[in-house]
Amino acid sequence: MSKTSKYPGVTAPMSLAMPTPAEEAMSASLVQLLQERDQYETEEEAQKREVVLTKLDAIFKEFVRHISQKRSLPDSIDAGGKIFTFGSYRLGVHGKASDIDTLCVAPKHVQRDDFFTDMVDMLKERKEVTDLSAVTDAYVPVIKFCFSGIEIDLLCARLALPTVPDDLELADDNLLKNLDDRCVRSLNGSRVTDEILRLVPNVDSFRTALRCIKLWAKQRAIYSNAMGFFGGVAWAIAVARICQLYPHASPGIIVNKFFYLMMIWNWPNPVILKQIEEGPLPNLKVWNPRANQSDKAHRMPIITPAYPSMCSTHNVTQSTFSITMEEFKRGYEISDKIIGKTKTWADLMEKHDFFQRYKYYLQIITSCATQGTHLLWSGFVESRLRQLVMKLEMLEFVAIAHPYIKSIQKITPCQSQSEAIAVAEGKTLPANDPATANSTVPTIPVPSAPGSTSNEENADPEAAPPLTVYTTTFYIGLQIAPKDPNSNVARKVDISRPTNEFVALVKSWDKFEVQSMGIVVSHIKSSQLPSELAGERDLAKSKKRPRAAKGVTPAVDRAVKRVKTEEEEKNDALSAAATPDSNFGEGLSSTSADAAAPSEKTANGVTDTIKEETVLSNPATIVGDASAVIPKLEEEPTVSASKITPNYAGLGGTTGFQQLRGGITVKLTPGASSNSSV
Repeated sequence: MSKTSKYPGVTAPMSLAMPTPAEEAMSASLVQLLQERDQYETEEEAQKREVVLTKLDAIFKEFVRHISQKRSLPDSIDAGGKIFTFGSYRLGVHGKASDIDTLCVAPKHVQRDDFFTDMVDMLKERKEVTDLSAVTDAYVPVIKFCFSGIEIDLLCARLALPTVPDDLELADDNLLKNLDDRCVRSLNGSRVTDEILRLVPNVDSFRTALRCIKLWAKQRAIYSNAMGFFGGVAWAIAVARICQLYPHASPGIIVNKFFYLMMIWNWPNPVILKQIEEGPLPNLKVWNPRANQSDKAHRMPIITPAYPSMCSTHNVTQSTFSITMEEFKRGYEISDKIIGKTKTWADLMEKHDFFQRYKYYLQIITSCATQGTHLLWSGFVESRLRQLVMKLEMLEFVAIAHPYIKSIQKITPCQSQSEAIAVAEGKTLPANDPATANSTVPTIPVPSAPGSTSNEENADPEAAPPLTVYTTTFYIGLQIAPKDPNSNVARKVDISRPTNEFVALVKSWDKFEVQSMGIVVSHIKSSQLPSELAGERDLAKSKKRPRAAKGVTPAVDRAVKRVKTEEEEKNDALSAAATPDSNFGEGLSSTSADAAAPSEKTANGVTDTIKEETVLSNPATIVGDASAVIPKLEEEPTVSASKITPNYAGLGGTTGFQQLRGGITVKLTPGASSNSSV
C-alpha cells in the first residue's frame, strides 16, 4: 500500500473519479458481450465444480492417511492435508470450459514420489477420472486429468510440518523454510492469486475487466506464456495495477486505461502491485535486475506480488514484445472509440489475422505413431519453440519472428508407409483417399510373431498394416525488413543455422526416442498453408498488410512517441506521482494517463508494422528430398536451405521407416550446388 494513500499499490491513485451513467452503460454492454461469448458459467456448472473439489479433497486426505500408514505413523495422528485452488478459478474469472488449477499441500512425511505414484493410482481407480497423465519433469510437476468432465491440473507441495490442518493459510512466508524449489514454485501459484485479490480495491470491477482482457488476448492470439506472450498471471497482475490507479472506475474504463498505460509504459521498468520484499529466507531468489543478470534481460517484467517475487513474463522476446505493443495500441484506439460510441466491444474482439499477416511461415511438425509418446514429444518441442524464435530474430533482414499460440493437432489413419511419411511431412492426403474419408481412427492390427499362423490366409503378404500418425504442427510467421531503396545489393535470409540448431536441441532431450519421434521443419508460402487452417483464416481477404513509413524500424517505441501538448505539460506533476519510490521504479511515461490521446504522428511518421516484400517467386518446402534449385530474385531477399537429409524418425518400426530414422535433420550448406531457395 502506498505511503500517501489508503489505497493499495506502490503509488497513489491517478484518479478517484466515480463512474458516470454513460460509463456504467458502456460496462453493462461489456458484460453482455462476455455473457454472449460464454465467459461466465451457469449456477449448475458452478455447483458441479464445487462437488468435484469436495471429492478431490477427500481423495487427497485419504492419500495422506495411506502414506502415514506406510510410514508407520501412529493411528492417533491425523496428518490432515488440504487442497487450494489458484489461477482463473480462484480469481473468479473462469468460463465454462476453464480448468481448475489445484494445489495439494501435504505434511513433511509425504514425499513427492508418493504423490506421483500412490496418488496417481488412487485417481486411476475412480470412474470419474479420464485422460490421466503425470508430468513429473515439468518446471512445476503436475498431474493432469478430467474429473467428471472438468479438466484438473493437480500440483503438490510438501511443507516442513508434521500435520496440515484444514484452517491452514499459505500467506506466512516462513512456511517456505526448508522447501525445495519445486515445492516453492508449486506454492507460488496459490500465494500469488491470493495476493492479487488482496491488492485490488474493487474485486468485482477487476474481475469483469480481466475477463475482457483475457478474451481479447485469446482472440488476438497473444495469450501464451510458453510462446513468449503474457500468460494468465501476467494479464491478471497488469489489470490489477490499473485497478489500483483507478480504484472507482467502471470495468469499461479500466479496460481503456489498461490499453493506454500499457502502450505508454516505459519498459523494461516493471509492473508491480507492491514493494518487492527481500523476505526472511536468503536462499530464495527474488527478482532483482541489479543483482541478477538474467533478470536484467527481461523486456516486459510483470512481477508477482507474493514472496519470493518472480517475473511472470521472462519468456517475452523482441518479436513478441513488438507484437504485444502493436495490440495495446490497437486496443486503445478501439476502446477510445467505444467510449465515443463509434465502435463496439465486438470490434475489440475481432479475431487475429496471423495467417493473413505474413507471406512466409515456418512450419514445425512433430509426429509419432502412439498418442502417449506424441503428447510428451510435442509438449517438449513446444516448450523449446521460443529458442527457435530467438535464433530467427538474430538473422539479418528478419524483422519479426511471430509464433502462433495454438498448435494444430491431427490424428490421421494411413494405409501405407508412404502416406504416413507424407502426413508427417505436412502433406495433405488426396480428398478421395479412403484413409482421409474415415472420421474415426481404425484399429491397428498387431503384426504376427515370426512362425505364427495368420488368420487371413489370403491376405497380400506385401501389404503393410494400417498406420495411425499423430501430428502436432506449430507455425512461426516471418516478417522481412523493408529493403533500403538506395541499395541494389541482393539480400538473402539463410535459415539454415537456426533450424539446424533447433532440431539438434530438441533431439538432445534425454527422453528423445529415435525409433518413435519425428520432427520436420518446413518453410512455406502463405498460399501453401494447409486447408485445415480455414477456421483460423476467416478474416476478409481484402485486408492488406499495413505499409510502413520509409526508414522506420519495427521498434515499438514508435507507437508511443509523441509531441506534448500544453495540457500534457501541466499534467507532468500528476504523472510523476505515478512513479513509485522503490528500488526499481515503475514504467509510467512522463505523460498523464488522462492526457490527450496520442497523435497519429510519431517522430518518424505514421507507422505500425513493416511492409513486407516478396521473398521468392517460387518457394520450395524444406522437407524430404526438396533439392530443386529455385530461381532467386536478385533484387529481393531469399530464404535458403540446402538439401534435407531425410533421416526421419520411425512411425511404427516397419521397414520403410527404418530407412528414415532420427528425425528430419536440416543440413544446410550455403553456396552448395544442391541449394534450394525456400
